[in-house]
Amino acid sequence: MNKRDALRWIARTAAWAGAAAVLGGNLAACSEAKPSFNAVDITGADYAKDFALTDADGKPRTLADFKGKVVVLFFGYAQCPDVCPTTMTEMAQVKQQLGADGDKLQVLFVTVDPARDTPQVMKAYMGAFDPTFVALIPTPEQLAATTKDFKVYYKKVEGKTPTSYSMDHSAASFVYDTKGRLRLYTRYGAGVPAMVADVKTLLAAS
Repeated sequence: MNKRDALRWIARTAAWAGAAAVLGGNLAACSEAKPSFNAVDITGADYAKDFALTDADGKPRTLADFKGKVVVLFFGYAQCPDVCPTTMTEMAQVKQQLGADGDKLQVLFVTVDPARDTPQVMKAYMGAFDPTFVALIPTPEQLAATTKDFKVYYKKVEGKTPTSYSMDHSAASFVYDTKGRLRLYTRYGAGVPAMVADVKTLLAAS
């Protein structure tokens, strides 16, 4: 290799290195721009995009009613012995720990036991945790359709008497951003600090 060729090779190498540095910087910037969550990020999922259910006051509700807030939606029932009260207690703590941003969080509870979870029962149940939590009471037909759309499992388990049955059901929560877009799937037991951090991340990006 003569001197001229050597100089050309050095120049091309420097150019490639510069381009790689710029490209790498851009890629790094893109990766840094993507928020990091504790829950499972399901942004862009083609299910659980909305619902049309009635609340305990008989008012029709959809996600659009809660635009501007981070929405956490959970399926359960009032006579649940452990998972449901634990989840609602944790969500009340999440709201408290958000401080001034607590008003930007909306918790929705969809009952999988509409036969027993009457409006009166659900008002009292939500009030025991936080009066701003909204209970949604589907008809049996709406329940079947909504749980199918959300890919949620539920099944009646017979008890000793016709009214002492229990309900097996999925125990995760669906989290929507302030624009009503499904973003996160939070497994039961994730804990209060993790949920607080994820809600703050979504609020900061709104």
